Parts: sequence; C-alpha cells; structure tokens
Amino acid sequence: MPAQNPPARATNPVIPGFHPDPSICRVGDDYYLVCSSFEYFPGAPIFHSRDLVNWRQIGNVLDRPEQLPLTKAWASGGIYAPTLRHHDGRFWLIVTNCTEGGGNLIVTATDPAGPWSDPIPAPGVPGIDPDLAWDEDGTCWCTVAGVSQVRLDPSTGQTHGTPHKVWSGGPGAKAPEAPHLYRIRDYWYLLIAEGGTERGHGVSIARGQTPTGPFEPCPANPILTHRSTDHPVQNTGHGDLVQGPDGSWWMVFLGVRPGGGTPGWHVLGRETFLAPVTWEDGWPVVGEVTLDLPELPWPLSPTPAAERRDDFELSELGPAWMSLRDRPAELCTTEERPGWLTLRARGDSLDEPDAVFTGRRQQHLTCRARTLIDPEQGRGGLAVRLDEQHHYEIEASGTEVRVIARIGSLRTVVATRSVPAGPVVLALTVNPPEPQGPCTGPDVISLGIEAPDGTFTELASLDGRYLSTEVAGGFTGRVIGMYATAGTVHFDWFDYEPLDD
Repeated sequence: MPAQNPPARATNPVIPGFHPDPSICRVGDDYYLVCSSFEYFPGAPIFHSRDLVNWRQIGNVLDRPEQLPLTKAWASGGIYAPTLRHHDGRFWLIVTNCTEGGGNLIVTATDPAGPWSDPIPAPGVPGIDPDLAWDEDGTCWCTVAGVSQVRLDPSTGQTHGTPHKVWSGGPGAKAPEAPHLYRIRDYWYLLIAEGGTERGHGVSIARGQTPTGPFEPCPANPILTHRSTDHPVQNTGHGDLVQGPDGSWWMVFLGVRPGGGTPGWHVLGRETFLAPVTWEDGWPVVGEVTLDLPELPWPLSPTPAAERRDDFELSELGPAWMSLRDRPAELCTTEERPGWLTLRARGDSLDEPDAVFTGRRQQHLTCRARTLIDPEQGRGGLAVRLDEQHHYEIEASGTEVRVIARIGSLRTVVATRSVPAGPVVLALTVNPPEPQGPCTGPDVISLGIEAPDGTFTELASLDGRYLSTEVAGGFTGRVIGMYATAGTVHFDWFDYEPLDD
C-alpha cells in the first residue's frame, strides 16, 4: 500500500488538470466519477472517493483497443461526456465516441475498477452527451444534447420509439447539452448545461411529474454560472448531482482557471470542481464556488501520497498515463528493457496524428517535469502537448539536444545544444511570467537539460499562451510526456512535481 498523508484542507478543483465533463454516482459510502478523455487512450478515467474531495484514479473504463477505436479520431475528437450510473447491482456507462465509425456505446461492470464489458453499440441514440435514468417500473430513458429523449434497452442498445424533444433550455441560450435526469422526491429533474462551454457556460434545471415531461424550468435559471464576472473559476457548467449518505446534496461540474492578462488563457483544460447544493421550494440552489471549500459534514480521508515519479518498474503503465489514440505494445512497452519505458517511432514529428507520445496531465499551474532519455538508437524527448499544431518539446538525438516550438502553421527550432553521447536528463518548468501585465500570457515554459549535480541549463523560454485553449481551440488541456520521432528511444524515469500551487 502506498504511504498516506494526513487529511488535508478541502480545495477546488477536486480533480485538477484536464478532467472535464464529470459524471458521478454514489454506492453506499463510496463515490465514483468519470471524465471525458477525447483522443487519448485509454479512455474515460474513473476515480474513487470517500469524501468527495480526495479522489484516486482506480483505472480507465475503456482500456482495451476493441473498446476504444481512436486511430481516426481528430484532435479533440474521441470520448465525449460519459454518464456513470449504478443500477440493479451493476455500473453502467454510456458515452459518445466522436470519431469515424464511432457513435454512442454502453459498457458495464460489477467492479468500477474493471474489467468493463465490451461495448454495446446504441446506434438509435442520436447526438452526444447521452444520459441513463431508470423509472419506477424499470424503463430506461436516454436523454441527449439537444435536449431529446428516447426509451432504451441498455442491455442491448436497442431504442424503442422515436427520439422526442423534451426541453430546449433557457430562452436564447445556445448549446443545451450534458443532460442528466433524476427522480428526487416528488419530481423528475432535468439538469442541463447551456450557453456553450466557454465563458458563457452555465447549468440550468427543469422539473416535471414524469421522466418524459412536460418540464417546468426553474425560475432562478441558470442555477450556476460565472459569466460576466471576475470570479477566478470560469466556464462553469456540465454539472451532475449526488446525495451524500448524510442527506446533503452536492454538484460536480467543470470549470477553468484563466491566467495572464486580457482576455485570459486557461492551459490545464477544463477541471472538476465541487459545490454544495441546498433545496428551496423544491429547487436546487448551488452554493458559492470557492477555491478553499467550506468545512464538510464529514471528516476528510487521508490523502494517498502523490505518485510524482515513475521508474517504469512495472509491466504495465499506471492508469494516469495516456497515449495518443492507441498504445500498441510494440511501440510502447516497459518490458523490452526492464526498468525503462521504450518508445518506438511511428510518425516523424509530434505534428503527426499517429505520433508515439505517452504523457500525464499537467495538473498544477506551476510545475517541473524531467526524464532521463537514452537516444542512442533514435530521436525523442519531453514535450508539452495540446494538439498536433500546438506543442513545445526538448528533443535528443545522438549528441544534440534541440528545442522545437509548433504554434499553428509555424514550426521552428528555437535552440540547439551539443551534449556528450549517452543518456541525458531533459527538463521543463512552468512558472508565472515576470513582470505581469495586461498583455502577458498565463505562464512561461522553460526547456533545458539537467546536469548530474541537478544544475538546470535553460535552452529556451516560451510564452505559454500559445498552448492554451483560447489560442488552439478544442476541448482538451496540456499533457506533459515522452515521445519518439525516429528509431527507438528509452526512458529510465519520469518525474513530475508541483512548484508553488
């Protein structure tokens, strides 16, 4: 068992970094939560908690190639907005694979840590953001972005009847999406996101006497939004409700933490936040969203010690590691050279959609990452990636190290340095810009090499705004990791640590 730290104060986000579209369910005293993963494999990371604050990743729902075909997924395509539910002794997950040949699918498990079943296609379910809810007689209703609904047999994926519109959200609000349907006391509640997943994002709710409506909108809609405010957490939306064992209610939802000057740039992606919920006149009221959460009605669990370093001593990578679109054993393995991660190139640069890249989400606004690479048989390095057109990397090949920047249609070698033949430590840091002003970006990414005595030699310092969603577009966040772009390269270890977060 890993060492545990004492209980810490409760802070938001409860799952930092690129963990958007949270969906949650409780079974007894245990909470489980899943997120979107887009073009990364494995997909749909799943977490466990006993207190809603301290979350531990216990696996990935879609961790086999036959569950998750992503080779044709575009950047920010792939796995969108899963819904996780527990019904009749089984966990159910429905999700959209937005890629060529994809669509909506259902998987089940008795143990949320897996294994999960092979996918059950649901071709009759239209659109994205599918939700599952069962009524008193066992009928399952699937509600999707739009917001339309259809009766569904989740064991077969067969729909019954024609999808019908049940609500369109608030007047004039765009993109009604992320529906979740619940039976709470005397009503069926339909919770949605609307306003788009950018600064206008929000959460609204309606209620009705039956799961199919008609639905009456809450007079206080949106019940959660930070649009047109200077709140440090923006883009709040895509919520899901859960009730604690003590009867209290909570909402998990996504948000971002913009930094820098105007208009503000978020670089970690959309993160998972938590807020308390109370009820007034039969409607949920979302409490204030704070970075320091108020005292919870139960003690915090001891926090598992953070796994900052991986020495690649296990036969499989841990659940936090993600690869681009797939992870064939012949291209990514810890068994070829024991105690090392071996990557074998497929694309010749990180500009290619089939590049061999394996990384972990950047989860802190300031951090440092390092790796020891042996490039004797190839070319590869350490990268900060947002997508194929937005990434910075420090790369080793033979006796040369170079820094590369790809920003939109521009690609350039920023710096080069000769180094002795053999393994070399590549490093990068992410820090606030100095000085700060209305035109400065959110952070600065410094890339360089590290001497055996720990001395860091910076080769380049690059503006972090160009690796942000506001510049690149899309739905993901930064991922920091290792890659190969020629031949075979070996990595002895990878280390990631927050600096001042």
